[in-house]
Amino acid sequence: MSYPDLNALLQGDPDAQHYFETLPDYAREQIRTRPSHINSFSSLKNYAQNILRGDN
Repeated sequence: MSYPDLNALLQGDPDAQHYFETLPDYAREQIRTRPSHINSFSSLKNYAQNILRGDN
């Protein structure tokens, strides 16, 4: 399912919210800088994995 942005995703998808909350602070902060680019659980996971491996 696709959402308008990160905030809508986190409000509408409990699994995405739980995943987001388990990320390190630095990853969550970086993700928050691009909320319009993250509109699904899969895009959240992909972006987070890039950050965690240093490919941001």
